[in-house]
Amino acid sequence: MKKKRVAVLISGRGSNMASLIEAAARPDYAADIVAVISSRSEAGGLALAAAAGVSTAVVSDKGLDKPSFEAALDARLRDSGAEIICLAGFMKLLSAAFVDRWLDRILNIHPSLLPAFPGLHTHERALAAGVKVHGCTVHYVRAVVDDGPIIAQGAVPVLSGDTADTLAARVLAVEHRLYPHALGLVASGRARLSGDRLTVDGLAATADAVLMSPAP
Repeated sequence: MKKKRVAVLISGRGSNMASLIEAAARPDYAADIVAVISSRSEAGGLALAAAAGVSTAVVSDKGLDKPSFEAALDARLRDSGAEIICLAGFMKLLSAAFVDRWLDRILNIHPSLLPAFPGLHTHERALAAGVKVHGCTVHYVRAVVDDGPIIAQGAVPVLSGDTADTLAARVLAVEHRLYPHALGLVASGRARLSGDRLTVDGLAATADAVLMSPAP
């Protein structure tokens, strides 16, 4: 099996990145993590990636305007031979021009059941809204923040005693299973886009999004 080459973009501790690297170590997994690129030199995920034998790099925007930063990032990605980009806590907004250059090849994980609660502070907002189910979403990236065709979602119940921290921890545990699952669907070719409509082989999907609560 020829594995898809994947670059992971991070800005912090890289816990979702680590789950992708762990999955990619399996011989039957359809993706290979070939590079981890951080926007911050102090990101903890760089050491984790290096310890796993993954090539790392820092592309900072310090002293650069957005076009120059994105040009440097694009060059690094192309040097790595990446075919798919996974955003994993990458705290930079990508321009429409960059997204268009990599259209349908950028994935992101967001800590809510999109389209509910795009943006920041999702767990606090979920609790304030009184929702009974919360979770996370892996989606293709579009120029609008936290928008794009949904690949997979994982749900958790909101418990009566939850705080933002306890809810976040429960969602994060699902994220670590969901992101490798979604990347596997894309890298294997089982998940395919026609325009903005997603189809997944082997799943009875009647809508654009596949709702999936991963098994433990």
